[in-house]
Amino acid sequence: MKLRDWLFGLFGRRARTEEGGVRGRGPATHVVILDGTMSSLKPGRETNAGLTFKLLNEVSRTSNLTVHYEAGIQWRDWSGTWDVMTGKGINRQIERAYGVVGSRYRPGDKIILVGYSRGAYAVRSLAGVIDTIGLVQADHATVRAVRQAYRHYRNGGVNPAAKRFSEIYCHDDVKIEAVAVWDTVKALGLRLPVLWRWAPAQHDFHNHALGPHVLNGFHALAIDERRRAYEPVMWHCRPDWTGHMEQVWFRGNHADIGGQVWEHPQARPLANIPLVWMLERLADCEVPLPTGWYDRFPQDVNAPSIGSWRGWAKIFLARKARVVGNDPSERMHETIAADILEPSIAVDLHNQASG
Repeated sequence: MKLRDWLFGLFGRRARTEEGGVRGRGPATHVVILDGTMSSLKPGRETNAGLTFKLLNEVSRTSNLTVHYEAGIQWRDWSGTWDVMTGKGINRQIERAYGVVGSRYRPGDKIILVGYSRGAYAVRSLAGVIDTIGLVQADHATVRAVRQAYRHYRNGGVNPAAKRFSEIYCHDDVKIEAVAVWDTVKALGLRLPVLWRWAPAQHDFHNHALGPHVLNGFHALAIDERRRAYEPVMWHCRPDWTGHMEQVWFRGNHADIGGQVWEHPQARPLANIPLVWMLERLADCEVPLPTGWYDRFPQDVNAPSIGSWRGWAKIFLARKARVVGNDPSERMHETIAADILEPSIAVDLHNQASG
């Protein structure tokens, strides 16, 4: 059984994936992009993660760059409703991505992990697998080894068998150049966290913190999101972590920040602001982008938001302003004026700035 066939067809359900780029001579850059629920690469329906994939794919064959993209869980008919609601499949998604990176990576290469929504949570957990177990070497990236690595990760990676596995089959020290995410939420699928809690054994083991192997963390956040089911999963600076972290708040709701505007193109200029910000950070990490990419994404902070009362969003009645300013890495994007902030948010920022 080929690794690729297993990775993309696990348990009889083929993942929606796209691949870009070829490996040339010398160090390569490997980008993994995991998108949010109901995401699509259809023109006009791409999220910011999907647009990032398309940009990178334009230059991948001439830049020693490989790109792996996987869409989030899809709702095709009522038979898939439970998968969408519970986010079933996140572990398989992380496991597939781990196998892809392991099969491509060589010492000296760069790894970039990009995600939106539950895909953001998935790439952060993928970084946790690499931090806990190590990255399986390409020569050992078999179906059996990938499954075994993930099993050790689920069990904490601290027992002698896990340590022995890492010593034999994994690279000693793999750095992750950047983890770049839009509005990480832990709730899965349609973001009903109560359903997540029904199956804690399936998800509670995930390590979504920034470990010592991550050099840069970039997090774009929605200042206007109120749905409690969309509570963001923040990073918190640890005293022993020496990397660079930015958590930046933007105007808009969850879908605005992730660019999931779909049939509301009038919101695209607002969604482009966190998209451009993230692409600039990736460029700082020497990720190649097409010439003139910036001009493709007009930005307007006064563009209408997609809002949080459309479609399925109406069922989320529990709402509360997000807490801002609990970590030194947080700041407001320059497009947000202080006088438009709610008093509670302004107080949080004042406390963070003064303390």
